[in-house]
Amino acid sequence: MFSKIIPAFFICFFLVSCGDNSSTPDYDSSLPVNNIPPPAQIMYKVVSVYPHDSGAFTQGLEYYGNKLYESTGEYNRSSLRLVDLKTGKVEKSYLLPDKSIFGEGITIFNNKIYQLTWQSNKVYVYPLDNFTRPVDSLKWNREGWGATNDGKNIIISDGSSKLFFVQPDEKSKNFKVNKILTVADNRGEVDSLNELELINGSIYANRWYTNEIIKIDTSTGYVTGAMNLTGLLHQYDPTAKFEDGAVLNGIAYDSATKKMYITGKDWPRLFEIQLQ
Repeated sequence: MFSKIIPAFFICFFLVSCGDNSSTPDYDSSLPVNNIPPPAQIMYKVVSVYPHDSGAFTQGLEYYGNKLYESTGEYNRSSLRLVDLKTGKVEKSYLLPDKSIFGEGITIFNNKIYQLTWQSNKVYVYPLDNFTRPVDSLKWNREGWGATNDGKNIIISDGSSKLFFVQPDEKSKNFKVNKILTVADNRGEVDSLNELELINGSIYANRWYTNEIIKIDTSTGYVTGAMNLTGLLHQYDPTAKFEDGAVLNGIAYDSATKKMYITGKDWPRLFEIQLQ
């Protein structure tokens, strides 16, 4: 999501490296507010580490057709990109010409790329095979943060605890909302839902300005699992430097090979991880 609005002392917290992923996210099962079980800890291992453009303020990451697509944010430099996974080099890029637009998450749905914008109430639509420019734009009357799809609906986050299951209507230039899912864990509603990825029927979501990815049941909205990625980047790149907002964000999944890719805003590395 957005950047440069968080006090600097939060950055210091983010840079603390634990060296592994054995730490448990801060879920206190002794303080339940409902009947939802506390999220299980999701373990993972790093399989490969690839270069990533440290100037890419990653908002959306999508692996589709053996290609890696990326949406970047920030005013004056928001873009849609095709990226070589192994080298990190940008093979193709479209820079949003409107300097007032802040790019956000993407999803590939019905052979089209849908790119959210933060506060402009626009979703840009590109042909998958040639995204030299948007061919359409649809209205979205909330903030745009992350996006994924289940083959029937585009699923959008807006920074709250809600996930919106919608269908694009290109005739009305709008979206039809089919379902609104409230995300919650044993402590209550879980907000700051950002970049999304549907994996094996569950939604994995970055939480803005945290070191965790949560796993969400799409039928109940319950958080069933959480991955703690504190210190991941510094474990593999101790010299990496952060500015405000350069946090964990970006989840892509290759359903054919079962590979999961994650990165962060302005991170110099992209990680292939395997869930345990």
